[in-house]
This record gives sequence, structure tokens and C-alpha cells, in this order.
Amino acid sequence: MAEDKVEYTEDNIRSLDWKEHIRMRPGMYIGKLGDGSAPDDGIYVLVKEVMDNSIDEFVMGNGKKIEIKIEGDEVLIRDFGRGIPLGKVKDVVSKMNTGGKYDSKAFKKSVGLNGVGTKAVNALSNYFKVESIRDGKLKGVEFQRGNVVQEHNLIDTQEGNGTFVKFIPDNEIFKKFNFRANYLEQMFWNYCYLNRGLTIDFNGNKLYSKNGLKDLLENNMDGDPLYPIVHIEGDDIEVAFTHARGYGEDYSSFVNGQHTTQGGTHLSAFREAIARVIKDFFNKYEPVDIRQGIVAAVSIKVIEPVFESQTKTKLGSLEIEPNGKSVRAFVMDFLKEKLDNFLHRNPAIVKDLENKIKQSEKERKELAGIRKIARERAKKSNLHNKKLRDCKIHYNDIKNERRAETSIFITEGDSASGSITKCRDVKTQAVFSLRGKPLNSYGLTKKIVYENEEFNLIQAALNIEDDMDSLRYNKIIIATDADVDGMHIRLLLLTFFLRFFPDLVKKKHVFILQTPLFRVRNKKETRYCYSDEEKSKALRELGKNPEITRFKGLGEISPDEFKYFIGEDMRLEPVILTKDYTIEEILSFYMGKNTPDRQEFIIENLKVELDLIEDEIED
Repeated sequence: MAEDKVEYTEDNIRSLDWKEHIRMRPGMYIGKLGDGSAPDDGIYVLVKEVMDNSIDEFVMGNGKKIEIKIEGDEVLIRDFGRGIPLGKVKDVVSKMNTGGKYDSKAFKKSVGLNGVGTKAVNALSNYFKVESIRDGKLKGVEFQRGNVVQEHNLIDTQEGNGTFVKFIPDNEIFKKFNFRANYLEQMFWNYCYLNRGLTIDFNGNKLYSKNGLKDLLENNMDGDPLYPIVHIEGDDIEVAFTHARGYGEDYSSFVNGQHTTQGGTHLSAFREAIARVIKDFFNKYEPVDIRQGIVAAVSIKVIEPVFESQTKTKLGSLEIEPNGKSVRAFVMDFLKEKLDNFLHRNPAIVKDLENKIKQSEKERKELAGIRKIARERAKKSNLHNKKLRDCKIHYNDIKNERRAETSIFITEGDSASGSITKCRDVKTQAVFSLRGKPLNSYGLTKKIVYENEEFNLIQAALNIEDDMDSLRYNKIIIATDADVDGMHIRLLLLTFFLRFFPDLVKKKHVFILQTPLFRVRNKKETRYCYSDEEKSKALRELGKNPEITRFKGLGEISPDEFKYFIGEDMRLEPVILTKDYTIEEILSFYMGKNTPDRQEFIIENLKVELDLIEDEIED
């Protein structure tokens, strides 16, 4: 029997207004939604979109301070720029294709050019309020999910000029989210590095940069540089770089004050240019050896930049300005002149730089034969069938809109990996099964990455043998049991990543999977509890004699249950490096041979834990 045909008439054609379209397709405007565990989650994009307007005011010479207060799910941002023209306050945040940045004379090299940003924030907020203060007059409008709730009359005020925005992300769209102060502070610091003279007051902490990208490297570097930071500036371009003792390449790139976390044409040009200029200066060495261990930042300004998405994380512009010089030629010409001159004037830095390049060259050549053997071994071990249950979409599939969702679970043993494999999303979630405990790699050279089968297979699965650009998964999720052995395996994996692939952690790709410790249920309801506090609450609320199950390991959780823990409600704890200690200091303390110091630390913290348990028992 033929299927009934669906009629296609005028009734099937529907026009969405601006806010309906944003709410129906939020990913088009703010990228992935997320829960705040990743720095590119949508809630941070909302903050950024409002901030970009305030930054543009500062760039145009208006207002030297921005005040930000974020508590719970409430965001307040106040700048001291010119303020929105009072007659257009409502339109600027609620009418598409409305804004001041279409006039290139007013905003020559602006971050936001399409007038979408604050409209998206408005439409995706449960509450949104905007106020503009100009010349002693204040105009305010309040919205809910993009709809006007109240438009206030113009009133007199003694406040200084500027714009005030308050919003609360809509919990219908952003479910169970949390702002993380680390991510927010890093975002605001980047604004300061790129806008010297600007003060950002974030929850009472004042952020300020005097030396731009030089400050960025000094504040973010892990340990001391091998030579003083090279800091060079020109019209519409600023670069800073040095080398560190570790592996990999660590870049920060910016366009018109926008942190392009995925790089783009300007970063590609910088990587090519810096290697070529240094190679030509010495008249030898390969780019791979020149860039090994580099820590660098580059910022350029472009008229009417073209980004590859509304979230502006990757520059697509080929030209520095319409009908002008290409981005590649602009960056190349600048470094050819300025960096070459710098190298000729600084022989001490040149000596240290060449020593680092020679060291990288020597290690690369020593590893060449080992790498070849390791690749052959990986093929023979049939990696994709035995160790890795792969997914269909990968992070390096640049054009795939779901690439940011890709993840790989690194599990201990076949039982845990089996449960995850049976309930995962096969399009975006891969599973890698460890065999026993990995080696403690602290103090070892990269040679061990290829000689140790487990490490070699992990590297091959992630596809990071040559560089981070080929990384196959956006999130690397360590999924181990919440017992002593599980914690030990977690530490050993983190040691491996921090020792040989620190960029994975620095670029916020590594996470810890949080799984429930208890299941509490009665005949009507089941609760999964991730702590003793949650268990106590469940016992109180579920009434008399509920059934309590203590999960001893991931392998004890059935696939039917596991699907809840790796789906929409998945709890991930990002691995974040703080500025308090260097990677070397962290690894030395926890994984080195300082047994007495570590014993004292464990004893002191065990006392604190026992005191807390005693207090809970008494209560």
C-alpha cells in the first residue's frame, strides 16, 4: 500500500520572527549549549557578546573601565562608553540588522559587525534588562525571552554615560549550567591584554595589563621561558613569543580583540612566517624543530573581518582589508622585517633559541626510527578493533556542525568500556579501553610514548602524533572508578598528558567523568547521588526505607543506567591548570620521589577528612 502523500501548500510555509528563530536554532548564534564545563559553552558566549560591545566603545576611545558582577546565574555588565542612543535602546537589542557597526566610520575595526550578538543574548535569556545613560538621561527596557516586559520612560540621572546590561540565561535552554570563574577570568584577562589601559572589575577583582601580549605570555606560561619574551608591535599587528622546555606548540590568536580559539588564516600565516624567518636567519633547520616548544600570541586588526561562524572563533578573511594585502602577506612581511631585525640585534637570545632548536632536532631524529616501529606495531595490534570503539564524526572534521560534541572515554577494563559502548552515541562518542595501570611517565623522555604500547595506542587513537591540529575528539574524558585504584589510574593518565601533550589540558580538552556513588530508590522514584550529601538528601525526601545501592565500580552500572550518565545530564569536571604551580611542580610533588613531603600532605588532609566525618556523625 502506497504511503499517504503529505500536502505541500501555502499553509506549510512559516515565517519566524527574530527571537523565535534564535530560540529554535541557538547553535547558529552561540555554538553548543553545554553546561559551563567547557570554555566555549554557550553561556560564556552570551557574556562575550555583551562584552564585545563594551570593548568596542573602549577601542573608540570611550570609557576606560568595565564593571562585571556574576553571581549564580545572574550577569551584570556596566561600561562607561557613550551609551546607546536613547531613542534606539529597545531596537538595538531586539530588532535584527539594527546597530551602529554598519557605519564603518564609527566602528572601523569592530568585533561584532552583523548586529546579532545582544539580540541572541536577549532571546536566550529568561530575563534581560538594558539601560543606556547619556548626558544625564537614562532609558531602560526589560525583556523576557526577547519579549518586552516593560519599557521605562526617560528619567534624569546623575550617573556617568554608558550602558548597563543584566541578564539571566534561560533555564529552558541552558539546563543545569554553572558559570566557572576560571573561564570567565581568563576571558576578561584576554580583553585586558588586547586593550591596554582598560580596567575590568570582575566581582571586585581589578584586571589590568600594561604590556599586552607580553603580559599574556608571562602570566600564562608554565614555568620560566628559555629566553626573554620577544615582543614586537606594528600597525594593526602585535606578536609575542618564546620557547618553553615542554613539548608541542602553544598559541593564542586574536582578531580585532576577539579570541580566535580555532585560529584561522592569521594564525596559519604566523606559524608559517615565524618558522621561515628563523630558518632563513640561520640558513638551516626545519619548521617542525623551530616551532617545537614555542609559546606565542598574535593579534591583528582587520577591516570587516570574516569569521567562519557567528561565535567568531576562527578567522576566514583572506585579506587584511577589502581589496588590499592578503593576511598571509601582511603577517609575513611584518615578521620578515621586524623579527629579522630583532634577531640581529639580540645575539644572546639567538644563542638560546638555536640551542632549543638543536635539542628538538636531535630528539626528533632519535625518535624517527622508534616512531616507524611503533606505527607498525599499532597496525599489527589491530587498534580499532581491540582497544578503540570509534565514533563516526571527528573533531578534525572541520565542516561538520557536530564536531564540538565529539568525545572519547578512556576507561579501565573491558566491563566499564562495554557498558559505555552499549549506550553511547555512536556518532560522537568513542571508547578506549585501558589494560591495567599505565606507566608513571614522570621524568621520562618522549621515547617512552612510542616504546610503551599503551601510551603509543592512546596517542594513535587521539591522532596527535604530529600536532594538535589532527586531534580527533574535542573532549578526552577519563572514566575511572571512584576508588583508590581508579584515582591512581586517573593520576597516571594526567601525568602522561601533562608531561608529553600539555596543550590538551591547556586548551581545555581533558575532563573527568563524574558517575554516581549511590542509587537511592523507592517504588515511585529513583535518584542517583554523586556524594554523601546528595544521598542524605535523597533519603530524607524519598521517605521510609528506600533501597540504597553503592556502586563500587563503573562495570557494576548497567548500560541501561549508564546512558543517563553520558547523555544530556553527563557531569564532567574539566581539568584546569591554575597559576599557583607549574606543571613540573605539580608532577614532581604528586608523581616524583618526594615521599616524606607527600606523606605529610596525605596525613594532614586525612586528619581534615576525619574531622569532617566526625562532625557529620555528631550532627
